Amino acid sequence: MNDALWSLLELLDLERIEQDIFRGQSRDAIVPRVFGGQVAAQALVAAGRTVPADRPPHSLHAYFLRPGDPGAPIVYTVDRIRDGRSFTTRRVVAVQHGQPIFHLSASFQVPEEGLEHQEPMPPAPDPLTLPTAAELLPRYADWFIGPGVTERLLEARAAVDLRYVDAPPYGSVGEAREPRSQVWFRTNGTLDDAVAAGGAPALARPLLDICLVTYVSDMTLLDSVLLAHGRGGWAVGDVVGASLDHAMWFHRPLRADEWLLYDQESPTAQGGRGLGRGRIFTADGQLVVSVIQEGVIRVPRG
Repeated sequence: MNDALWSLLELLDLERIEQDIFRGQSRDAIVPRVFGGQVAAQALVAAGRTVPADRPPHSLHAYFLRPGDPGAPIVYTVDRIRDGRSFTTRRVVAVQHGQPIFHLSASFQVPEEGLEHQEPMPPAPDPLTLPTAAELLPRYADWFIGPGVTERLLEARAAVDLRYVDAPPYGSVGEAREPRSQVWFRTNGTLDDAVAAGGAPALARPLLDICLVTYVSDMTLLDSVLLAHGRGGWAVGDVVGASLDHAMWFHRPLRADEWLLYDQESPTAQGGRGLGRGRIFTADGQLVVSVIQEGVIRVPRG
């Protein structure tokens, strides 16, 4: 199994220090704060550890309150808001250095039959025809703000095989494009192997897949905001920013170790903030997740 994926699974395997209190660790991020997708995924792990395994999450709503410190543990406290016959609700607060850094509300549901429809999957090329991160990133090393950025980006995404359909923001600096981006992604290794080897967190398999997709969902969602203005992002140094809030709806079963298409767009940016919307589809066209995120995106002065 890929060592980076094993490390990510260990990151999601929170320590239980009380009935509804958990402790998580961090790893070095590509910016000097905890990666938002990590905090969101760990908070969902904490919530899921207090819910019966037959109730997968169907939605989460979260706010990033303060930058996380990668060098300190994060304590997650779960409030059991409601346990109903069909729905279960949990609230999670992540704390570091005595202050809340993140707040999440998540709802879980017993699977039911009901009305069903979905938007069609947009066209996209076969992911295996697209360059890997190791093939793509070195092409743009001259654009990056300093030495080592390429290696840091590769390390940050080593657990996930993520492939851009078109050039990423740092590949078209100065060229405004349609505010739309697509990436294919899957874990770099099968989760069945991790479970068999005893390396997966203490989670039922559907919840583990959802937590991993939550982790990845924060990696590229604001790319479309940057594309609309020809900005390359933090790696180029022409914007500074951070996630403000994050919402996800989980519609259908998914597997994080099989190819998923993340179709993303930005309907608006204003007031130092940009909005990103995303839809995640399986390779056979099922809409499995919807995502919305707003982030701070500022142009550096001077």
